[in-house]
Amino acid sequence: MTKKVVTFGEVMLRLCPPGYLRFSQASSFDVVYGGGEANVAASLANFKVPVDFVTRLPDNDIGDACLHFMRGYGIGTENIARGGERLGIYFLENGAMQRGSKVVYDRANSSFASIEKGMIDWDKALDGADWFHWTGITPAVSKGAAEACLEGVKKAKEKRLTVSCDLNFRAKLWKWGKKAGEVMPELLNYCDIALGNEEDAEKVFGIKAPDSDVSAGKVEAEQYRFVVEELKKKFPKLQKIIVTLRGSVSASHNSWSGLLYDGNKIYVAPVYQITHMVDRVGGGDSFMGGLIYGLRTYAGDPQKALNFAVAASCLKHSIVGDFNIATVAEVESIMKGSTSGRVSR
Repeated sequence: MTKKVVTFGEVMLRLCPPGYLRFSQASSFDVVYGGGEANVAASLANFKVPVDFVTRLPDNDIGDACLHFMRGYGIGTENIARGGERLGIYFLENGAMQRGSKVVYDRANSSFASIEKGMIDWDKALDGADWFHWTGITPAVSKGAAEACLEGVKKAKEKRLTVSCDLNFRAKLWKWGKKAGEVMPELLNYCDIALGNEEDAEKVFGIKAPDSDVSAGKVEAEQYRFVVEELKKKFPKLQKIIVTLRGSVSASHNSWSGLLYDGNKIYVAPVYQITHMVDRVGGGDSFMGGLIYGLRTYAGDPQKALNFAVAASCLKHSIVGDFNIATVAEVESIMKGSTSGRVSR
């Protein structure tokens, strides 16, 4: 029987004006649910990987609706705790061309923000798993969330699971008394795999790629050799360090690639030009979901695993919502060069 993946974090109600309307123009909002670790779980479920999502939801109709939404995508929800006041909300205004997207959070006092250590039965939640995933968003939410996450990574290593982290620095969230640089190092010491972008290593650990300028719309993989080598020195237990490479030409046009460092060699993926972005939220999460799938499926072939992650996340930019509703066959078709978008008949 295939072992499952477990992800841990906050899922929120996402409210977005239809199309590319601004907040001030909206008379209605489209509703979906999403959040970093839930998005990873959705990707894996679509790839037919057994996956459980662990969080805390309010014991009310909105919490129930969120559960039904996730179950509809094949995500296991048996170890979700119930309680607290409310589901967190975030508002998304989709950008276009030279106008960037905007996110407004309304997640104070959410059920997850008020989580405390001891509320999750980690022995039960991690039973039958071989992989545990979390992101830097989780410990940013609250002291209790940080402590619960630390419980999880400790138990995962005790059970000899692979532990992965997406650094995911969010400046708007670190408000509970400690900075990311004070909290993340202890958590990352329990990790085997770390993913980040051009800002995460700098904002969290002060490690900056020399001469990098994503605003120019082009990101050179070789510029990040220094970053991954420094991260490896700082966290020697990391077996693989991955960097997403997003070059931003405009809100509608990005270049997209990634690199993987295994402590010896740097692998670089093909570059995709995403010229008519539909929805970039969840792009990094879809990369992580693809990476977990790739590393588990193409064991011993880090290049193929990386290529799968980049192709999967390239597809996500064409899909509305936080979740990457893509199949393995669709991703593998992109990997083989089928990028014309022709009608499948």
